[in-house]
Amino acid sequence: MHGPPPPPTDPPPTFTDALLDGADRRAFEAAYRSSGTAVLGYALRRSASRDDALDVVAETFAIAWRRRADLPEDPQEVRPWLFGIARRCLANTARRARRADRLGARLAEAFADTAVPDPSTLHEHRAESRHVREALDQLSPDDRELVALIAWEGLTPAQAAAALGAPPGAVRVRLHRARTRLRTLLSAPALVEETDRDH
Repeated sequence: MHGPPPPPTDPPPTFTDALLDGADRRAFEAAYRSSGTAVLGYALRRSASRDDALDVVAETFAIAWRRRADLPEDPQEVRPWLFGIARRCLANTARRARRADRLGARLAEAFADTAVPDPSTLHEHRAESRHVREALDQLSPDDRELVALIAWEGLTPAQAAAALGAPPGAVRVRLHRARTRLRTLLSAPALVEETDRDH
């Protein structure tokens, strides 16, 4: 491909464009100064909280900025135009709140049959979990990974061998030894605790 580059699709902005953009910006700033408090009052009277109202005002003026070319030229029409935008923002906020309420209700229904666990049971499970992790930590890193792949990830010994890049026969031997060691580690503290309880 030789020759001059293709002409740009959008011509660069001209001085007139910059002036118009500056005029749009000044008109928007004037609309904000003259109607910002009125839009805030409009939103406060229709929102559930002050924070919601402030969000509506921010969204209203963000939309107004993007649509600043549509800003009415007559200053008397600016406030109603902004109220129209704020009204749609309030409607969107109400729809989002209703959707969130419906989702919350569906989630509550989905978990209604779920029993709340007994805190003492949770503590026991945490203690058991901690005991298992301490025993796993005493295995070599390779054996710990092998046991985890099979017990936690649900792999077969052959699949674990593929994941580890080791021969399946060697993995089966390592797994047998790791399980034996783990069983010994897990049973030792239980015997000590039972002996302590007997005395």
